[in-house]
Amino acid sequence: MPDPMRSYLDFEKPVAELDAKIDELRALAGDGSNIGEEVARLQDKAAQALRELYAELTPWQKTQVARHPQRPHCIDYINGLITEFTPFAGDRKFGEDEAMIGGFGRFRGDSICVIGQEKGATTEARLKHNFGMARPEGYRKAVRLMELADRFGIPVLSLVDTAGAYPGIGAEERGQAEAIARSTDACLALGVPNVAVIVGEGGSGGAIAIATANRVLMLEHAVYSVISPEGAASILWRDAAKAQEAATNMKITAQDLKHFGVIDEVLKEPPGGAHRDPEAMIATAGEAIAAALAEFRGLDAATVRTRRRQKFLEIGRRLV
Repeated sequence: MPDPMRSYLDFEKPVAELDAKIDELRALAGDGSNIGEEVARLQDKAAQALRELYAELTPWQKTQVARHPQRPHCIDYINGLITEFTPFAGDRKFGEDEAMIGGFGRFRGDSICVIGQEKGATTEARLKHNFGMARPEGYRKAVRLMELADRFGIPVLSLVDTAGAYPGIGAEERGQAEAIARSTDACLALGVPNVAVIVGEGGSGGAIAIATANRVLMLEHAVYSVISPEGAASILWRDAAKAQEAATNMKITAQDLKHFGVIDEVLKEPPGGAHRDPEAMIATAGEAIAAALAEFRGLDAATVRTRRRQKFLEIGRRLV
């Protein structure tokens, strides 16, 4: 059987079967059998099958990859890229929201403000972080951090990974829509450069609230949309089972969004997705973030702000 630590998606069945055979042969090797060549042959075959699968992913399959539970999350990127990270808690109005991680640290020696949604890697962590779905206090914490960063001239990095803002009654009572709008406005008002990276799901206003940035980067198999495929299917066809059709028609992939100018750069993932080599993916993201921030080094606040606003105005003009 395949390693239980590996988690395969439905469309990865051919790779799962090859990996299972490799595991069986390795078990036999413990009996002194000389099967090294056969294992190497199957490993090459599995790697080739994986490359071929991921070269032709459909939008719905990319959605599944973006949601993969073993994909590196916000905390993984912080641990891999940010030193001396000091998390901040609370919005100074209501309370703390664990779905929105935020604080200050150093990125390659320079001060940086980091804001991101954390889904959690275990059942306990997912419950703690509310599956990455922030409440109003999460977005108000983001505003608080952005205003601090702006005051001290510190760039802002946003790590986006959410199915959307939390739609619960309490969140709506505390002004969810207003909090999202104010967070989006705070992004636009920044006089320091901000870079957003869509690392998994970029869902609705919950993502836009921290992704309205000078540079928007997106992982190769991430998705970014105004609504989830299931939600769109429920509204358009009154049938969530048509999510696959919705995903195809919504143009939610990094490749489509780069074509339309909604994002600025697509970050290539390791063969088989970011979850198969998190360290390599985090390193790739680090290089892209550094290059994006370097574009704005030395620019005054008015220029940074103007370029950001013009960028989003141009998106509207292109798509009209």
